[in-house]
Amino acid sequence: NRLLSAKNMNTTLSLHASETLFYQYWGKARSTEESVVCHLLPYHCLDVAAVGYCLLSPQTQRCQRLADQLGVTPQWLRSFFVFCLALHDLGKFSRAFQGLQTGLPEALVKPVKRMNYNQRHDSLGFALWRDRLAGQLSEFKSLIKAMEPWLEIVTGHHGQPPLKSGIRIKEYFLDEDCEAAMQFVQQLMELMLVDFDYQPLADKSVKKQLKAASWQLAGIAVLADWLGSNQDDFRYHSNPMPVVNYWRQIAMPTAEKAVQKLPESPLPRRFTKIEQLFPFIQQPTPLQQFACGVEIKPSPQLLILEDVTGAGKTEAALILAQRLMAQGLANGIYVALPTMATANAMYDRLGQVYRQLYQPEPKPSLILAHSARDLSQTFRQSVFMAEQTLDDNDYQTGDKADLSATHYCNAWLADSRKKALLADVGVGTVDQALLAVLPARHQSLRLLGLQGKILLIDEVHAYDSYMRKLLDALLEAHARQGGSAILLSATLPQQMRSELVAAFHRGLDVEAPELTAKNDYPLVTHTPSIKTEIPLDTRDEVKRQVNVKVLHDEQTVLMQIQNSIQNGQCVCWIRNTVKAARESYQNCLQSGLATERTHLFHSRFTIFDRQQIETNIIDWFGKDSTSEQRQGRLLIATQVVEQSLDLDFDVLITDLAPIDLVIQRAGRLHRHVRDEKGNRLIEQGAIDKRGEAILCLHSPEPEDNVQGDWLKQHQSGTQAVYPHLGQLWLTAKKLLEKAGFSMPEDARELIEYVYSGDELYPEALEQASWDAEGEQSSKKSLAAMNALKLGKGYTRTSGDWDEETHIATRISEQETVSVTLAIEENGRLKPYAGQGNTGWLLSTVTIPEKAWQQARQHIPERWQNEIEQLKTEQKVLRWREVFPLTMEGTTAFYTDTDGWGGPSEQ
Repeated sequence: NRLLSAKNMNTTLSLHASETLFYQYWGKARSTEESVVCHLLPYHCLDVAAVGYCLLSPQTQRCQRLADQLGVTPQWLRSFFVFCLALHDLGKFSRAFQGLQTGLPEALVKPVKRMNYNQRHDSLGFALWRDRLAGQLSEFKSLIKAMEPWLEIVTGHHGQPPLKSGIRIKEYFLDEDCEAAMQFVQQLMELMLVDFDYQPLADKSVKKQLKAASWQLAGIAVLADWLGSNQDDFRYHSNPMPVVNYWRQIAMPTAEKAVQKLPESPLPRRFTKIEQLFPFIQQPTPLQQFACGVEIKPSPQLLILEDVTGAGKTEAALILAQRLMAQGLANGIYVALPTMATANAMYDRLGQVYRQLYQPEPKPSLILAHSARDLSQTFRQSVFMAEQTLDDNDYQTGDKADLSATHYCNAWLADSRKKALLADVGVGTVDQALLAVLPARHQSLRLLGLQGKILLIDEVHAYDSYMRKLLDALLEAHARQGGSAILLSATLPQQMRSELVAAFHRGLDVEAPELTAKNDYPLVTHTPSIKTEIPLDTRDEVKRQVNVKVLHDEQTVLMQIQNSIQNGQCVCWIRNTVKAARESYQNCLQSGLATERTHLFHSRFTIFDRQQIETNIIDWFGKDSTSEQRQGRLLIATQVVEQSLDLDFDVLITDLAPIDLVIQRAGRLHRHVRDEKGNRLIEQGAIDKRGEAILCLHSPEPEDNVQGDWLKQHQSGTQAVYPHLGQLWLTAKKLLEKAGFSMPEDARELIEYVYSGDELYPEALEQASWDAEGEQSSKKSLAAMNALKLGKGYTRTSGDWDEETHIATRISEQETVSVTLAIEENGRLKPYAGQGNTGWLLSTVTIPEKAWQQARQHIPERWQNEIEQLKTEQKVLRWREVFPLTMEGTTAFYTDTDGWGGPSEQ
């Protein structure tokens, strides 16, 4: 209560408003039709401090954990951090900042023309404190340096740390401004720090631990500023009143109401049996049985689950997640996937089960986090977007009164991808999590959102060396803040598994265990644990013998397709590039193979068409497809069918790819038990009656005396996508030697044969392979350079925080452009996929920069003004190109196989 009942209330705190300078500065302002209304700067500072006071209640786990980490009491932490938060906008006392708004009331300070606002107020505030204000506080002289990291945290509330040098106070502040700021600081000290114990600030252990805790505190500062700036809650006040009165009568009561609107943390439900989460599971797989019974220590845990496709890894991971939460090791989950499409599918799946992870009240929040999530109908319904009509059938409870109670919470979490990680259960791309360890604006809020959550990452094998290095940094950071992680993969090379374990243990600051399991598969890697590596069996239904048949050229592939279709089978040919897929589709057209039952699927359709194609493909080839739907149907696709889509083909043809991807693709061959016609058999112990499973490998012969162009002369695109020729040659050689493989028995042998580095490949392939390894090393080095140095704390030198620098979460081999397709209607361009913002978004396709440079040359001059006007009118088009489909020459452009997917494919 010290914060609300300071001593000496009748001295400085009762100072009349007219006798102070700080009431002459605005903190928030907006223009209306009649005038400019403003919110005084001291009031906004107190609003944000009051929100922080509520967020850091000593009763919360977050406050207790941070206090324990620092070695202080929760009460001390809240008192001092709230004082610091009240200083977060000191930089707005700058006359340069005050000059940004014109038409202000006469009582406020006047702008100074010679002062240019060319540095942000966050950096100005830190400089003002360090260079002018701190030295005037005699009681702080021995603690000035100790306070600087705390001021960095709060002045960096706009998502990145402030500049620490290069700012001259006189260029931005008058002496009068500095005096006003000093008066405000003195008022705050007497309001908030009476009888305060300053000694912990001088404690070296507190200074050291603050570096680790600073990232969480920075996230709290961002969140407090966002909430404290919400005009729906904090109304503008421009009439001076004593600071203590505003704090007690307005700031604190308003902050309490604002924070109460936030989602209330639900309580995890104790795990009892698998049917509690998944009523449809009658017989758990060995992996799921392990998840139900494994002993879990009361400390952050890492579990890596490797098992064959269809072994129930996702269900096992959710069982483990619930058990970890029930044990107090977490209070939520973030599920990270490699693509937006796989994230959408997981969001739909989790929507059926996530409430079962928690007790009935309060209800948990589920949010989708990626850049195109507004195009997911399920997501838009779940957060009650305005255009959606509520229907009792859309929700489990059917209680509209109950739904409206959670409306604000879900909508608040959903309005920004940066906030999405604060939801109890988040689903999104791995990029949203990786941004937490990159110098991206508001990364601290993402890190705060992941704190206390289980990081569940699917398809770990799908990431390149750049993303894997960032993933190592994320695991280290997550372990450092007490988080647990569950990683899922079909197969992992031992080296990658060791690197993941090592990264997690660096975060725990303990030595990583040595991994010795070289041949065991399926395998669980669990640490810290009594037994780190646990071999498992897998269920009989997903065990399979896959025979390999090599097809050396495309003509042979087409003959195989023709024979299979004539036999009434459904076929998939996975090509490694979009260009190759389109060319093969054209070849099928020319050879007479392509009919209404021949389809093309790749990543360069518009979102609108891709969603429809994906829905059709699941109907035709999914687990519930019938013989009538499947018979004689051909799909030519790229890697889009490789992950997370539950598809089942009678015949599978794949271009040569690294062994782990070939195994992954083979998981789409005879995936479900069916009869000889292709109808699914669901009886326990049923046997597939389609004959032997044959994987057709489209590859040149892996002879010992091959030349350097061994692959390029047959599949130039493959070499561009998978440049390590040695690994490709070893893949083809091993598969031909074995004439197939058994799953799961052969999985580890195949993986280590290709990736261990112990096997030799032809000398002619060495240069290309060395170049590929060099490129991988370069990507790792780049990722290590880009990742934040979290050990330095929330400070400018922890990363490249340049405003002009955009550090990506993944590196593309070629530059791409987002292009929106438009059609003509009544002399105006309209979105290809429908009306409104959603129509424009759904009409977007991503194409190579080179292809766009070719395309834009064909846009008639008469559309240029229209396109520029559209970009002004439609916010979603501001950073996209627009391509009219109604121009002359379109047909020729679309049939160019060096181009990109257009109407000829749709």
